[in-house]
Amino acid sequence: MHFRGAVLFDEPMDAHTSFRVGGPADVLLKPACSDDVAAVMKFGRRHPVFILGAGANILVSDRGIRGIVLDMSGFDSCTVTGTDIVAGAGAAVSDVSEIAARNGLSGLEFIYAMPGSVGGSVWMNARCYGKSVSDIIDSVEIIDEDGQSRRIVPSPSEFSYKVSPFQRKRWAITCARFKLQEGDKQEILKEMDEHRRDRESKGHFAAPSAGSIFKNDRRFGMPSGKIIDSLSLKGTAVGGAQVSPVHANIIINNGGATAEEIFELIRLIEKRVRDTYGFELEREVLLVGDWEKEADR
Repeated sequence: MHFRGAVLFDEPMDAHTSFRVGGPADVLLKPACSDDVAAVMKFGRRHPVFILGAGANILVSDRGIRGIVLDMSGFDSCTVTGTDIVAGAGAAVSDVSEIAARNGLSGLEFIYAMPGSVGGSVWMNARCYGKSVSDIIDSVEIIDEDGQSRRIVPSPSEFSYKVSPFQRKRWAITCARFKLQEGDKQEILKEMDEHRRDRESKGHFAAPSAGSIFKNDRRFGMPSGKIIDSLSLKGTAVGGAQVSPVHANIIINNGGATAEEIFELIRLIEKRVRDTYGFELEREVLLVGDWEKEADR
């Protein structure tokens, strides 16, 4: 495989995840161009490849990741064209939101101060404050498993709550075009500041975390955080992992936590909710890497 970007062996993943945990990746590749991505995707037809954005919303095993990690952080361009923004998969969504605001464009305020990347947010159809990434997607550039570049124009019907059509494909997202609208710059900045302060009040930035651990299933009658809080689990700790004392749907790395400790705390929460209410919380955080089989239970 011809590859022009950086190649790192046994790269510790704790430096690449918002939880600040995770063992070494066998090989971490940082592509220098789309041809690099295409080469890795073709190679990935026979070998495991994990595509990494900003490292948010994932829990990497202490044993690390076997195979290749394709780090898309270098694809961080952002271009404003009229009322559209085209952003690379590795661009921080918060940075893209700021660029939109500086250009008087509205539509990305809801995602400001989130830790994810454009690629990751599109892949998971990130949602908050009643809005989803799918609400503003125009098109997505991908490289498929054959190494071919393609422009995808997804239908709104292909998305649902934190679900996107890209979750069913073995594609690498390289960039996305968002359709925005003109707005009052000061009002846009005001809303962004309100969202930032709201996230601060919920403890999002107090310690390393992956944000919400569980999705909100409205069939249960209340958000997952309130369900967990009703069981007096705020502050519960396993080693260096702790249910946030501020928001019960956030687990924080309180210093020196391992991925196994975080996962043990996730299972503890799941069991308490199951035993008390009789239903299963759905994880929002994805388990990545060399987990034992029981990790999927």
